[in-house]
Amino acid sequence: MKKMLIVDDDAHIRNLVKVYAELDGFACSEAEDANQALKFVSNTDFDIVILDIMMPGKDGYEALAEIREYSQVPVIMLTARSEEYDKLMGFHLGADDYVSKPFSPKELMARVGAVMKRSRNEGNPIIKIGDLSIRIDKRLVLAGGKTISLPPKEFDLLVKMAQNEHIVLTREQLMASVWGYEYYGDSRTVDTHVKSLREHLGEYRKMIQTVWGVGYKFEYKE
Repeated sequence: MKKMLIVDDDAHIRNLVKVYAELDGFACSEAEDANQALKFVSNTDFDIVILDIMMPGKDGYEALAEIREYSQVPVIMLTARSEEYDKLMGFHLGADDYVSKPFSPKELMARVGAVMKRSRNEGNPIIKIGDLSIRIDKRLVLAGGKTISLPPKEFDLLVKMAQNEHIVLTREQLMASVWGYEYYGDSRTVDTHVKSLREHLGEYRKMIQTVWGVGYKFEYKE
């Protein structure tokens, strides 16, 4: 059976998520703070973690950073925050997705399904463009012989764009491919991820070109 960990200091929210998750076939564990969550993750092989950001004591960002030291379990953050900086912080730490409060439980479960589907993807052959080499099977990026560590969502965006070199992809196409469902929120989520991806790519950031009013294009130039 699939296993989910729900981390939130609000018992009502934990119960709401649990009800819908159990309908989707999950066995759910609950934690009311970060310390409990870290103990659960270190001792149990979860398929996904739903992690609130604003909690008393250690917050969700701190918990995520510690989780990523030893686990790549998919993590969806719950947040009342909507600022770009807050989302970038989570993506840099390795969050797979965000859901803003108040949220639709059905939307949350749609995101859970999409994130888990991506995490199970066994990948395709190596993509090589210039000095950039993408090992989809190992979720590894090499640029100029150096490894670039990318959060899961940014890696998926890079793969999608690299697989469609010279082709303009709209934000909607990227959302449908990378998120895997009809997105209910702001399409600027794509822009936020692309901005973070460019920061990680450093001097290779120019491979991702903005097509104003449409989306993005991946293009390699000598």
